[in-house]
Amino acid sequence: MTTFHPCFLIPCYNHGTTVPAVIDALAEYDYPVIIVDDGSNLETKAILAEQALRAHVTVVTLATNKGKGGAVIAGFEEAFRQSFSHAIQIDADGQHDLDALPKLIDEADSYPTSVISGCPVYDESVPKSRLYGRYVTHVWVWIETLSMAIKDSMCGFRAYPIGPTIKVLSRNTIGQRMDFDTEILVRMYWDGCDIRFIDTKVIYPEDGVSHFDVLWDNIKISAMHTRLFFGMLPRIPRLLKRRQQQQSSQQDQNSAANIHWSKQKERGTVVGIKLLMSVYSLFGRRVFAALLKLVIGYYYLTGARARKESEDFLAQVNQYAAEKGISLPTPFNSYQHLLSFGHTMLDKLAGWRGDLSTQNITLHGSEHLDELTESKQGIVILGSHLGNLELCRALSRDYKSIKINALVFTEHAERFNSVMKAVNPDSDLNLIQVSALGPDTAILLQQKIEQGEWVVIVGDRTSTTKEQRSIWSNFLGKPAPFPQGPFMLASVLKAPVYLLFGLRDEQQATPHFDVYFEPFSKQLTLPRKHRTEALQAAVDRYAERLEHYTMKAPLQWYNFFNFWQLSDKKD
Repeated sequence: MTTFHPCFLIPCYNHGTTVPAVIDALAEYDYPVIIVDDGSNLETKAILAEQALRAHVTVVTLATNKGKGGAVIAGFEEAFRQSFSHAIQIDADGQHDLDALPKLIDEADSYPTSVISGCPVYDESVPKSRLYGRYVTHVWVWIETLSMAIKDSMCGFRAYPIGPTIKVLSRNTIGQRMDFDTEILVRMYWDGCDIRFIDTKVIYPEDGVSHFDVLWDNIKISAMHTRLFFGMLPRIPRLLKRRQQQQSSQQDQNSAANIHWSKQKERGTVVGIKLLMSVYSLFGRRVFAALLKLVIGYYYLTGARARKESEDFLAQVNQYAAEKGISLPTPFNSYQHLLSFGHTMLDKLAGWRGDLSTQNITLHGSEHLDELTESKQGIVILGSHLGNLELCRALSRDYKSIKINALVFTEHAERFNSVMKAVNPDSDLNLIQVSALGPDTAILLQQKIEQGEWVVIVGDRTSTTKEQRSIWSNFLGKPAPFPQGPFMLASVLKAPVYLLFGLRDEQQATPHFDVYFEPFSKQLTLPRKHRTEALQAAVDRYAERLEHYTMKAPLQWYNFFNFWQLSDKKD
């Protein structure tokens, strides 16, 4: 077993003014410090000479500037010479948030053969060009490793196990400048080393000194990715085998404890959404759709969980269609299912930007909409994760008197708001954030209804806090759990209840949608003596209509989890 005997490693190039404060902040850990002077100016050399007089501080001086990577490599060699087990890399400019250091050290001690890396959480000081550039690098790294295990490859806040690191350095010639952080992580992953991450805040000081050369460092980084891409090709069998092992391990964990849908993290970030919006804005829908096929193809290969849930759902649809004699669209497979989800995400982006209107919609049930517009009646809309519920925004844009409020659970509201702000800062979508459907929520929504507004809530996902409060109803030939909350809430609000489903017309060359708007109940009543029976009847009717529209467009079903069981039960 490896004895945990770490040191701090600080590469320094003309950051002399900030180094003393960094060393002071590290003093409480009582670990030796190795500073690598990467050919700094005389002022910095003088400051580092003073720091070398401190106990347990070693200064390694390079005659000429080697670059960040070269300085770090020199630090590794010195740490190896002094028999340290780990080198904890800290930037000299004070950019890293040292509050995360205890967690980094604990992880390095608990997983001594793994690289532990910071995963940046940025504040408003981050330059947007760097933020977008990082995302492009992330995509390349995911391709070069055939895995999404490396969440961030550019953060220099890391703990390296010296033995495995020296082994990789001895076998490879690695870039010594700004390309180093990414290349060393990819090559260590190739060598079988696990990469683990902890969240860390990253601050860009207003007076900070950057040594990033926009031209030459970008050229070196491009050359590095070219090398790594071609280096990945002969490693494909080994990388695929490793990914399969990782996926099997994850599936074992999931089977041991089924995860509630609300706890499953979606893959993607606000930066990713902005990147997609840039492609959509600059090149249009056709180029976006072509790029989408490549992205979904990669996701299909790497997203084992979503692919399995898709395959299980499609198998159930196939069985139900065969029993009922219903024909299904072709091709009908998991890739097409995920691609449909990608196209719907594009539709959502277009809707949020205001690019969709009633000209893109065939409205079934327009007579109900006209009546409600004239009467200014507040209603409850029960939606679902079938198709595109955001099409109601296109309706509200042309029917100015309609004000729509979407009920969003607090667990997801912050991320959703970030995405909306990124796509359209002027968006007027009204979000009502709740953690549970309690009396306070009911009172607020009752006020909205009385003002003639619409309240939208989905009825196909169980409660995030009280999952057991479910009503079981047949859906596609099997009993499935539906939440009680939306139906009980509709009863309390004493408002008319409507259903809304928005399905993309796959036969059209240009974006076109069928929106089905139909009455569900003039007033959903749950009498005290027969509440259970009335609630069951309401859920059964909703499940029947959901099933009806699902079979119209089964590839537009976007509940990528086992819909027919609760998270902690097999049936």
